[in-house]
Amino acid sequence: MEVFENKVMRVEDMPENLPFRKLLYNWLLSPNYSDNYQQTVDGWISKLIVANLFVLLFEHVPAIYDPNKHWFHFFDIFSVVVFTVEYFTRLYLAAEDEEFKDSKWPYLRYITSPFAIIDLVSIIPFYLQAFIAIDLRMLRFLRLLRILKLFRILIPAYKEFVEVNRERTFRQKIHALVFPSMYGGRLQGIFDTFIVLWVVVSVVAVILESVFAIQYILHIQFIILDVMSVAVFTTEYCMRIYSCVEEPGYQHKIIGRLKQAKTSSSIIDVLAILPFFLEAFLHHLFDLRFLRVFRLLRLLKLTRYTSATGTLTRVIAREWPVLTASAFVMLLLVILTASLGYLFEHEAQPEKFENIPQSIYWAVITLASVGYGDISPITPMGRMMTIILALLGIGIFAIPAALLASAFTDQLRIERETLQNELYDMLADGVISPEEADVISREAKRLHLSEEEVNRLIEKARYDRELKDDVAGLPLHKIAANSQHAIEHFKSLISQIKQLGIMTDRESFDVAALENARLSQKEFALWNAINKM
Repeated sequence: MEVFENKVMRVEDMPENLPFRKLLYNWLLSPNYSDNYQQTVDGWISKLIVANLFVLLFEHVPAIYDPNKHWFHFFDIFSVVVFTVEYFTRLYLAAEDEEFKDSKWPYLRYITSPFAIIDLVSIIPFYLQAFIAIDLRMLRFLRLLRILKLFRILIPAYKEFVEVNRERTFRQKIHALVFPSMYGGRLQGIFDTFIVLWVVVSVVAVILESVFAIQYILHIQFIILDVMSVAVFTTEYCMRIYSCVEEPGYQHKIIGRLKQAKTSSSIIDVLAILPFFLEAFLHHLFDLRFLRVFRLLRLLKLTRYTSATGTLTRVIAREWPVLTASAFVMLLLVILTASLGYLFEHEAQPEKFENIPQSIYWAVITLASVGYGDISPITPMGRMMTIILALLGIGIFAIPAALLASAFTDQLRIERETLQNELYDMLADGVISPEEADVISREAKRLHLSEEEVNRLIEKARYDRELKDDVAGLPLHKIAANSQHAIEHFKSLISQIKQLGIMTDRESFDVAALENARLSQKEFALWNAINKM
């Protein structure tokens, strides 16, 4: 992103009329351009490597492999083709790579490099089997070496991590790995991706395990996968508890760790591994097989990597009075119609409308426009009431849904405006420091902002700051004499009012403003209108 523009250029800055090989290298493999396809290529190659690993595991399950041999073979050919194209592309572009271009024989230097050897080893078994009789089991083992291709991504990230964390303590390095910070770099992102992958794999395994036909075939594999998942999640939990004292507000070695253990994310981490340990150590005392379904709680671990749940929580808290009012109206309508349904239908269908609680089930299903049909009225009055209830349900149930959707969008707008105001303050000295850049990166990730959107916000904040610096020093009559200055000054004042609205306690402000008419009705209406923009 632009805050690192002194390190990374953009594709727009690429020189014109470059030779084809140089141009291809800049677009596909160069680390010097922020918006080329280098990260995309590495990402898709990594996904294909992980897919190969899972395919190799399933090849050892005859019930899956035997009836689908042709699909496995097709996937292997596809993988080899992709890896072969990648290998020869990198070989062709070696003369442009900064690591090899200064060598007398750059192609030979590339071929003998560790990464190139790994790339070659990942595809050579496929071609060797055409000329040499290779045992199938040996071939599968050699294909397993494709996992080594991940080192092309891991090693540079690890070197960057080591360089950034030089002379820091072991605990600080662990903290940089598991908590977002300016010291984590790409390795911290890879660690997060690794945990997310295990969460998804373990949850999918739990779901598939409930299918008897699949569980019968992959029983041992499911057990091994569960053990490995628990080992990964337990290690991650211990790393977080151990290093949390480096986080602001958690510095005390005992109280800080207890405070971290009580956070919602840590409780979710414990719930993700607790069923395994309870079943392992207490199975001889209790039948705890029912706890296996609680392994699906691992899915909640993904909330750590998205701000959506936090934003939704703030939206619900903000709109709680309106939501409770609409819930009260729905409750009132449900009880009223359930009572009338019982009154009209009890004599005609005593087994279905046996009592009012059973009628409440019918009223909720009808009001929600679901209508399962297991309970339905047969009397004219009951059917008429069902029609009215179904029509009312369309509007009644739409109220909280519309409120949440509107409030969610509004909350995202407020948070993005808050980020823009922070950028405005950060640019007061004209420079974004590494610490400020780290804050921007984390906020952008939390708000799901792309690099282009962040750069746009930075440019707007810089432009507003420059205009403010140009106009702020002028007296008001000189600002008014220039229409452009007057417009920008007006926009600056509105922006300040909006900042004030975000930063102040709105409820206390409203009370103080209306008390003794300190603000007129028009002034107060203007204040609300500006803060709703």
